[in-house]
Amino acid sequence: MPTGKPLHAVVLGGGLAGTLAAAVLARHVDVVTIVERDRLPDGPVHRGGTPQAHHTHVLVSGGARALDELLPGTTRELLDHGAQHIGAPNRLLALVSSGWYERFEEMQFLIACSRSLLDWIVRRCVLSDPCINVRQATDAVGLLGGPKQVTGVRVRDRPTGQTSEIEADFVVDATGHGSSVIEWLTTLGVPAPTEVHIDPQVFYSTRLYQAPNAARDGFPEINIMSDPARTDYVKAGVLVPIEDGQWIVTLVGTRDHQPPTDEVGFATYARSLRHPIIADLIDTAKPLTSPRGFRIPGNRRRHFHDLPDWPGGFVVLGDAACTFNPIYGHGMAIAARGALALDSGLRRHGINNGAHRLQRNIADEADLAWEMATRQDLRYPTTLGPRPGPVARLQQRFLDRVTSAATTRPAVAAAQLAVYTLSGPPSRLLTPRVLLGILLGPRRARIEPPLTADEQPASSRPSS
Repeated sequence: MPTGKPLHAVVLGGGLAGTLAAAVLARHVDVVTIVERDRLPDGPVHRGGTPQAHHTHVLVSGGARALDELLPGTTRELLDHGAQHIGAPNRLLALVSSGWYERFEEMQFLIACSRSLLDWIVRRCVLSDPCINVRQATDAVGLLGGPKQVTGVRVRDRPTGQTSEIEADFVVDATGHGSSVIEWLTTLGVPAPTEVHIDPQVFYSTRLYQAPNAARDGFPEINIMSDPARTDYVKAGVLVPIEDGQWIVTLVGTRDHQPPTDEVGFATYARSLRHPIIADLIDTAKPLTSPRGFRIPGNRRRHFHDLPDWPGGFVVLGDAACTFNPIYGHGMAIAARGALALDSGLRRHGINNGAHRLQRNIADEADLAWEMATRQDLRYPTTLGPRPGPVARLQQRFLDRVTSAATTRPAVAAAQLAVYTLSGPPSRLLTPRVLLGILLGPRRARIEPPLTADEQPASSRPSS
């Protein structure tokens, strides 16, 4: 029965997950309020609330399609602002244990740009909706209501320290990895969920470069991948073309192989990777920043979806519910796909019903990315977390063979890329044609990256 009172939703957190949640909620309520601890910049610049934003980010094709479904035309606008469409594998050159992938025709893609550009484009689109407003410089400090129903939030103004309450018909927590949601819920009488933490103790060091003029149009991404099963392959590195003719270069290592954050050490570490191509390329580029380090928080999943009871009018979205090792590039995609799940659930059940089902649907979207990240990370000897059992080890041997075959067999590569980019189910790997390719294995090992003559670093080009 309509009451005449406008429906009000509150989103805690103004990052990517929060702004996408606000865009969804604007379809179902009259007013949406985003509560954000930072002051949001009016442009593609970094903000303090996203310390990982200085490092490499990509949006895999399954996430890009979800983003366009939520906000039509967004990826086109990103490309218009200089983001790069990285076709895979034609423009994504990856080195795995068995060699380099061949450059088959495009099967999937990544959108590569700075995190600040992506956040700004999304934020500008979402906040253009007149029913969405933002309370900036405001901390969320608690939930209102009880164990059966959340009725609003308690907030604190950062400049003054004054606290106040905001009533709401629906609340989304999208405050990220540092969310206090478990404390808030237990205060209301909701039991704490099971929490799984798998930490490979991985470290990043990232530096931004101006690419040489000859390497600005269509230059490929270079990805030297680690192999946790081999102690001589634990270092990794990636060079990604982004907007403004820039390369973002991230070096990766475990606890015993931390990439340095000084200029000489950064270059030396890049040279120590199992192929020198990234080191050769950055030698031709102009550094724009000093190396910046980051300690990856690992993979953490809070099983809210498994609690027997859940308060109405409340869901947890994005990193507040499930955080992945960002080396696999799935975090932003899962934020977008989780927002789609929120929209689908609200269409089916409405604002006043089914919050527990919504939480389960959001969790379902994270399952595949969680499985891929944790299965790989648990192979590192330094990883903190439960060791894989015999079934998991057998699955990993199969996936190792998939990776090896995919380097030279297009049918296997297409299936693997569909799964990796969250564009197809794992069952794609079990079709007869793909299984045959896996059984046959790679045709030959390519020991050098398949660069064209124009893409080779000047020092590596044959003399004329």
